[in-house]
Amino acid sequence: MSFISGNGKTNTDILYAGLPRLPEIGEELYSQGFSLKLGGGVPGTMVNISRLSVPVKISTWLGDDMFSRFCLEEYKKAGCEIINLYKGKGELPLNITSAMITPEDRTFVTYGPEPRYSDTELEEIYSASAGAKIAEIQGGCIEVYRKLKSEGTLLVLDTGYTEDMSFDMYREYIELADYYTPNQKEALKITGKEKPEEAVKFLSQYFEKPIVKLDKDGCMGMENGEIFTVPVIDEYKRVDSTGAGDAFLAGLMYGLFYGYSFKDCILLGNLTGGKCVTGVGCLTNYFEENELLEKLNEYKSKLW
Repeated sequence: MSFISGNGKTNTDILYAGLPRLPEIGEELYSQGFSLKLGGGVPGTMVNISRLSVPVKISTWLGDDMFSRFCLEEYKKAGCEIINLYKGKGELPLNITSAMITPEDRTFVTYGPEPRYSDTELEEIYSASAGAKIAEIQGGCIEVYRKLKSEGTLLVLDTGYTEDMSFDMYREYIELADYYTPNQKEALKITGKEKPEEAVKFLSQYFEKPIVKLDKDGCMGMENGEIFTVPVIDEYKRVDSTGAGDAFLAGLMYGLFYGYSFKDCILLGNLTGGKCVTGVGCLTNYFEENELLEKLNEYKSKLW
Protein backbone atom coordinates (compact mmCIF):
# COMPACT_ATOMS: atom_id res chain seq x y z
CA MET A 1 0.00 0.00 0.00
CA SER A 2 2.43 2.60 -1.25
CA PHE A 3 0.33 4.97 -3.38
CA ILE A 4 -2.84 7.10 -3.48
CA SER A 5 -5.49 6.61 -6.15
CA GLY A 6 -8.30 8.65 -7.62
CA ASN A 7 -10.66 8.55 -10.57
CA GLY A 8 -12.64 11.25 -12.30
CA LYS A 9 -13.00 13.55 -15.27
CA THR A 10 -9.97 15.58 -16.29
CA ASN A 11 -10.61 19.33 -16.26
CA THR A 12 -8.92 21.88 -18.51
CA ASP A 13 -9.13 25.54 -17.45
CA ILE A 14 -8.95 28.45 -19.89
CA LEU A 15 -8.29 31.39 -17.59
CA TYR A 16 -8.97 35.06 -18.26
CA ALA A 17 -7.37 36.96 -15.38
CA GLY A 18 -7.17 40.63 -14.43
CA LEU A 19 -10.70 41.55 -15.49
CA PRO A 20 -12.03 44.65 -13.70
CA ARG A 21 -15.54 43.16 -13.82
CA LEU A 22 -17.64 40.66 -15.73
CA PRO A 23 -18.80 41.76 -19.21
CA GLU A 24 -22.42 42.70 -19.75
CA ILE A 25 -24.46 40.82 -22.36
CA GLY A 26 -23.19 41.79 -25.82
CA GLU A 27 -20.08 43.47 -24.38
CA GLU A 28 -16.44 42.54 -24.98
CA LEU A 29 -13.72 43.10 -22.37
CA TYR A 30 -10.00 42.42 -22.64
CA SER A 31 -8.26 40.58 -19.81
CA GLN A 32 -4.80 41.44 -18.55
CA GLY A 33 -3.79 37.79 -18.34
CA PHE A 34 -4.52 34.52 -20.13
CA SER A 35 -3.43 30.94 -19.56
CA LEU A 36 -4.36 27.34 -20.27
CA LYS A 37 -4.06 25.11 -17.20
CA LEU A 38 -4.79 21.61 -16.03
CA GLY A 39 -7.84 22.00 -13.79
CA GLY A 40 -9.10 20.68 -10.48
CA GLY A 41 -11.32 17.89 -9.26
CA VAL A 42 -9.97 14.48 -8.30
CA PRO A 43 -7.18 14.50 -10.93
CA GLY A 44 -6.12 17.98 -9.76
CA THR A 45 -5.87 16.73 -6.20
CA MET A 46 -3.78 13.79 -7.37
CA VAL A 47 -1.39 16.15 -9.20
CA ASN A 48 -0.88 18.15 -6.01
CA ILE A 49 -0.16 14.95 -4.09
CA SER A 50 2.29 13.72 -6.73
CA ARG A 51 4.16 17.03 -6.48
CA LEU A 52 4.69 16.14 -2.81
CA SER A 53 6.57 13.00 -3.93
CA VAL A 54 3.75 10.57 -3.10
CA PRO A 55 3.07 8.03 -5.90
CA VAL A 56 -0.41 8.43 -7.41
CA LYS A 57 -2.55 6.63 -9.97
CA ILE A 58 -5.31 8.51 -11.81
CA SER A 59 -8.06 6.77 -13.77
CA THR A 60 -9.52 9.30 -16.21
CA TRP A 61 -10.74 9.85 -19.78
CA LEU A 62 -8.38 11.37 -22.38
CA GLY A 63 -8.90 11.49 -26.15
CA ASP A 64 -6.73 12.45 -29.11
CA ASP A 65 -7.75 16.13 -29.08
CA MET A 66 -5.43 19.05 -28.31
CA PHE A 67 -6.80 19.53 -24.77
CA SER A 68 -6.33 15.86 -23.88
CA ARG A 69 -2.76 15.92 -25.23
CA PHE A 70 -2.01 19.04 -23.20
CA CYS A 71 -3.38 17.46 -20.01
CA LEU A 72 -1.46 14.23 -20.55
CA GLU A 73 1.78 16.19 -20.79
CA GLU A 74 0.92 18.07 -17.59
CA TYR A 75 0.22 14.79 -15.79
CA LYS A 76 3.57 13.42 -16.95
CA LYS A 77 5.40 16.56 -15.75
CA ALA A 78 3.86 16.05 -12.30
CA GLY A 79 4.94 12.40 -12.21
CA CYS A 80 1.43 10.91 -12.20
CA GLU A 81 0.61 7.44 -13.49
CA ILE A 82 -2.40 7.67 -15.82
CA ILE A 83 -4.91 4.92 -16.58
CA ASN A 84 -6.87 6.10 -19.63
CA LEU A 85 -10.46 4.84 -19.58
CA TYR A 86 -11.44 6.37 -22.93
CA LYS A 87 -11.77 3.92 -25.82
CA GLY A 88 -13.73 6.05 -28.31
CA LYS A 89 -12.73 8.41 -31.10
CA GLY A 90 -13.50 11.95 -32.11
CA GLU A 91 -15.14 13.14 -28.89
CA LEU A 92 -13.93 15.51 -26.20
CA PRO A 93 -14.04 13.16 -23.20
CA LEU A 94 -12.81 15.74 -20.69
CA ASN A 95 -14.23 18.95 -19.20
CA ILE A 96 -13.21 22.31 -20.66
CA THR A 97 -13.86 25.39 -18.52
CA SER A 98 -13.52 29.08 -19.33
CA ALA A 99 -12.99 31.07 -16.14
CA MET A 100 -13.26 34.84 -15.85
CA ILE A 101 -11.47 36.13 -12.77
CA THR A 102 -12.25 39.54 -11.23
CA PRO A 103 -11.01 41.12 -7.99
CA GLU A 104 -14.23 40.00 -6.28
CA ASP A 105 -14.64 36.42 -7.53
CA ARG A 106 -14.68 34.10 -10.53
CA THR A 107 -17.29 32.91 -13.04
CA PHE A 108 -17.21 29.68 -15.05
CA VAL A 109 -18.64 28.21 -18.22
CA THR A 110 -17.94 24.47 -18.66
CA TYR A 111 -18.40 21.93 -21.42
CA GLY A 112 -18.10 18.23 -20.72
CA PRO A 113 -20.03 14.96 -21.02
CA GLU A 114 -21.11 13.16 -17.88
CA PRO A 115 -18.65 10.42 -16.83
CA ARG A 116 -19.81 6.96 -17.74
CA TYR A 117 -18.92 3.86 -15.77
CA SER A 118 -19.27 0.71 -17.84
CA ASP A 119 -18.46 -2.66 -16.28
CA THR A 120 -15.14 -2.61 -18.14
CA GLU A 121 -14.28 0.86 -16.82
CA LEU A 122 -15.20 -0.12 -13.27
CA GLU A 123 -12.89 -3.14 -13.55
CA GLU A 124 -10.09 -0.89 -14.79
CA ILE A 125 -10.64 1.57 -11.93
CA TYR A 126 -10.55 -1.23 -9.37
CA SER A 127 -7.43 -2.78 -10.93
CA ALA A 128 -5.66 0.60 -10.88
CA SER A 129 -6.70 1.30 -7.27
CA ALA A 130 -6.16 -2.14 -5.72
CA GLY A 131 -3.42 -1.90 -3.12
CA ALA A 132 -3.75 1.87 -2.64
CA LYS A 133 -3.18 3.11 0.89
CA ILE A 134 -5.71 5.91 0.30
CA ALA A 135 -8.35 6.47 -2.39
CA GLU A 136 -10.29 9.65 -3.03
CA ILE A 137 -13.87 8.62 -3.79
CA GLN A 138 -16.83 10.13 -5.61
CA GLY A 139 -20.18 9.05 -7.03
CA GLY A 140 -20.56 6.27 -9.56
CA CYS A 141 -18.22 3.56 -8.26
CA ILE A 142 -19.67 2.46 -4.93
CA GLU A 143 -19.01 -1.27 -5.43
CA VAL A 144 -15.39 -0.57 -6.35
CA TYR A 145 -14.98 1.46 -3.17
CA ARG A 146 -16.62 -1.21 -1.03
CA LYS A 147 -14.15 -3.73 -2.33
CA LEU A 148 -11.19 -1.41 -1.73
CA LYS A 149 -12.41 -0.70 1.81
CA SER A 150 -12.64 -4.43 2.54
CA GLU A 151 -9.02 -4.76 1.44
CA GLY A 152 -7.80 -2.06 3.80
CA THR A 153 -7.75 1.08 1.64
CA LEU A 154 -8.58 4.33 3.49
CA LEU A 155 -11.42 6.18 1.70
CA VAL A 156 -11.65 9.99 1.58
CA LEU A 157 -14.85 11.61 0.29
CA ASP A 158 -15.07 15.11 -1.12
CA THR A 159 -18.27 16.60 -2.58
CA GLY A 160 -19.02 19.66 -4.67
CA TYR A 161 -21.94 21.90 -3.73
CA THR A 162 -25.24 21.55 -5.58
CA GLU A 163 -28.62 23.05 -4.72
CA ASP A 164 -30.21 19.61 -4.47
CA MET A 165 -27.51 17.93 -2.39
CA SER A 166 -28.77 16.07 0.66
CA PHE A 167 -27.65 13.53 3.20
CA ASP A 168 -29.70 10.80 1.52
CA MET A 169 -28.01 11.55 -1.81
CA TYR A 170 -24.60 10.74 -0.29
CA ARG A 171 -25.64 8.33 2.45
CA GLU A 172 -23.92 5.26 0.95
CA TYR A 173 -20.65 7.15 0.52
CA ILE A 174 -20.78 8.85 3.92
CA GLU A 175 -21.40 5.52 5.63
CA LEU A 176 -18.50 3.96 3.71
CA ALA A 177 -15.86 6.71 3.83
CA ASP A 178 -13.25 7.12 6.56
CA TYR A 179 -12.98 10.91 6.08
CA TYR A 180 -15.29 13.51 4.54
CA THR A 181 -14.10 17.06 3.75
CA PRO A 182 -17.07 19.38 3.08
CA ASN A 183 -16.78 23.13 3.17
CA GLN A 184 -19.14 25.05 5.44
CA LYS A 185 -21.80 25.58 2.77
CA GLU A 186 -21.81 21.89 1.82
CA ALA A 187 -21.77 20.72 5.44
CA LEU A 188 -24.75 22.88 6.46
CA LYS A 189 -26.71 21.86 3.37
CA ILE A 190 -26.06 18.13 3.72
CA THR A 191 -26.68 17.99 7.48
CA GLY A 192 -29.58 20.47 7.60
CA LYS A 193 -27.86 22.38 10.41
CA GLU A 194 -27.42 26.15 10.85
CA LYS A 195 -23.94 26.31 12.41
CA PRO A 196 -20.69 24.52 11.55
CA GLU A 197 -20.35 23.26 15.14
CA GLU A 198 -23.73 21.55 14.78
CA ALA A 199 -22.70 20.08 11.43
CA VAL A 200 -19.47 18.69 12.92
CA LYS A 201 -21.43 17.06 15.75
CA PHE A 202 -23.89 15.55 13.26
CA LEU A 203 -21.04 14.17 11.12
CA SER A 204 -19.39 12.69 14.22
CA GLN A 205 -22.13 10.03 14.12
CA TYR A 206 -20.47 8.71 10.96
CA PHE A 207 -16.83 9.77 11.26
CA GLU A 208 -14.42 9.35 14.12
CA LYS A 209 -12.73 12.59 13.05
CA PRO A 210 -15.20 14.88 11.21
CA ILE A 211 -14.07 17.96 9.30
CA VAL A 212 -15.78 21.16 8.12
CA LYS A 213 -13.74 23.68 6.13
CA LEU A 214 -14.54 27.27 7.12
CA ASP A 215 -13.01 29.10 4.15
CA LYS A 216 -11.36 32.31 5.47
CA ASP A 217 -11.84 31.12 9.07
CA GLY A 218 -9.75 27.96 8.71
CA CYS A 219 -10.92 24.42 9.24
CA MET A 220 -12.96 22.90 12.07
CA GLY A 221 -12.37 19.35 13.28
CA MET A 222 -13.48 17.10 16.11
CA GLU A 223 -11.39 14.48 17.89
CA ASN A 224 -12.22 12.56 21.07
CA GLY A 225 -15.33 14.70 21.49
CA GLU A 226 -13.37 17.99 21.34
CA ILE A 227 -14.17 20.55 18.63
CA PHE A 228 -11.21 22.67 17.51
CA THR A 229 -10.36 25.06 14.68
CA VAL A 230 -7.07 25.26 12.79
CA PRO A 231 -6.75 28.84 11.45
CA VAL A 232 -5.89 29.89 7.92
CA ILE A 233 -2.29 30.81 7.15
CA ASP A 234 -2.21 34.62 7.15
CA GLU A 235 0.92 34.95 5.03
CA TYR A 236 -0.94 33.64 1.96
CA LYS A 237 -2.98 36.37 0.25
CA ARG A 238 -5.77 35.30 -2.09
CA VAL A 239 -5.38 36.04 -5.77
CA ASP A 240 -7.67 33.29 -7.07
CA SER A 241 -9.46 30.73 -4.92
CA THR A 242 -9.86 28.22 -7.78
CA GLY A 243 -8.68 24.79 -6.61
CA ALA A 244 -8.25 25.67 -2.94
CA GLY A 245 -10.39 22.72 -1.85
CA ASP A 246 -8.44 20.27 -4.02
CA ALA A 247 -5.15 21.61 -2.66
CA PHE A 248 -6.42 21.35 0.93
CA LEU A 249 -7.38 17.74 0.28
CA ALA A 250 -3.92 17.00 -1.10
CA GLY A 251 -2.25 18.28 2.07
CA LEU A 252 -4.68 16.41 4.28
CA MET A 253 -4.12 13.13 2.41
CA TYR A 254 -0.35 13.64 2.48
CA GLY A 255 -0.64 13.77 6.27
CA LEU A 256 -2.89 10.70 6.40
CA PHE A 257 -0.51 8.81 4.11
CA TYR A 258 2.40 9.37 6.47
CA GLY A 259 0.46 8.98 9.73
CA TYR A 260 0.55 12.55 11.03
CA SER A 261 -1.77 13.57 13.87
CA PHE A 262 -5.27 14.72 12.90
CA LYS A 263 -4.53 18.38 13.71
CA ASP A 264 -1.29 18.21 11.73
CA CYS A 265 -3.17 16.73 8.76
CA ILE A 266 -5.58 19.67 8.81
CA LEU A 267 -2.70 22.14 9.15
CA LEU A 268 -1.02 20.51 6.14
CA GLY A 269 -4.29 21.01 4.24
CA ASN A 270 -4.49 24.67 5.28
CA LEU A 271 -0.91 25.17 4.10
CA THR A 272 -1.39 23.59 0.68
CA GLY A 273 -4.77 25.30 0.26
CA GLY A 274 -3.30 28.64 1.29
CA LYS A 275 -0.39 28.33 -1.11
CA CYS A 276 -2.76 27.47 -3.95
CA VAL A 277 -4.81 30.69 -3.75
CA THR A 278 -1.73 32.93 -4.20
CA GLY A 279 -1.69 32.25 -7.97
CA VAL A 280 -4.19 32.19 -10.84
CA GLY A 281 -5.40 28.65 -11.56
CA CYS A 282 -5.79 25.68 -9.30
CA LEU A 283 -2.36 24.12 -9.95
CA THR A 284 -0.15 27.19 -10.49
CA ASN A 285 1.25 27.73 -6.98
CA TYR A 286 2.12 24.72 -4.88
CA PHE A 287 4.57 23.24 -2.38
CA GLU A 288 7.21 20.66 -2.96
CA GLU A 289 7.61 18.22 -0.09
CA ASN A 290 10.59 19.79 1.68
CA GLU A 291 8.99 23.26 1.59
CA LEU A 292 5.72 21.92 2.99
CA LEU A 293 7.44 20.15 5.88
CA GLU A 294 9.42 23.30 6.74
CA LYS A 295 6.18 25.28 6.89
CA LEU A 296 4.50 22.55 8.94
CA ASN A 297 7.23 22.73 11.59
CA GLU A 298 7.13 26.52 11.57
CA TYR A 299 3.39 26.77 12.18
CA LYS A 300 3.17 23.83 14.58
CA SER A 301 5.45 25.73 16.93
CA LYS A 302 3.10 28.71 16.74
CA LEU A 303 -0.21 26.88 17.07
CA TRP A 304 0.43 24.00 19.47
